[in-house]
Amino acid sequence: MHVTKFTHSCLRVEGAGVLVVDPGEFSESSALDGADAVLITHEHFDHLDVKAVVSAVSRRPELRIFAHEAVLPLLAEVAGATTAVKAGQEFEAAGYRVRAYGGQHAIIHPYVPAFANLGFLIADGITNLYHPGDSFALPDQSVETLFVPLNAPWATIAESLEFVRTVRPGRAYALHDGLLNDRGASVYDKHLESFSETRYQHVAPGTVLD
Repeated sequence: MHVTKFTHSCLRVEGAGVLVVDPGEFSESSALDGADAVLITHEHFDHLDVKAVVSAVSRRPELRIFAHEAVLPLLAEVAGATTAVKAGQEFEAAGYRVRAYGGQHAIIHPYVPAFANLGFLIADGITNLYHPGDSFALPDQSVETLFVPLNAPWATIAESLEFVRTVRPGRAYALHDGLLNDRGASVYDKHLESFSETRYQHVAPGTVLD
């Protein structure tokens, strides 16, 4: 399983097939090139670039999209390519075994509407990775590679650190970092490097992780 970290919250997984998670408007559209399947954690624009996904389906009609039912109306133009997924459901996408977790976006503020959100545990029979979307939903299985949200309106570094320490992955990488400048990232990274109790890295967009 080879994983490329794209800008902000987008991952491209290659091995059994090509699986892309959260190709949002902050991410490079090239993440979708040749994709077999796409996982969308939730409807926000930094996780779902509707135009880019629709364009990818037009270029590759066999592309399949998996998301919570609340996301699907945004993809009505390519409805035939979409499949609704619920928390707790297991399914196959691009040759990987995927399990969905959570169900709700982390609370930003009681005044802000609640949104659906799914975290995805992706496995190839040898290893796995977990992308939580905009949540700290905990998987019920051991995790080799965890992508931890680093900065968001709904998150604090304390929550991010506790998330990693609770999951106890083999290694962890920063996710959801597109709103953070370099100086802020260095402060957050220092806490995770020092106290997460695992191997943590904050990698540049385009980095391939084996």
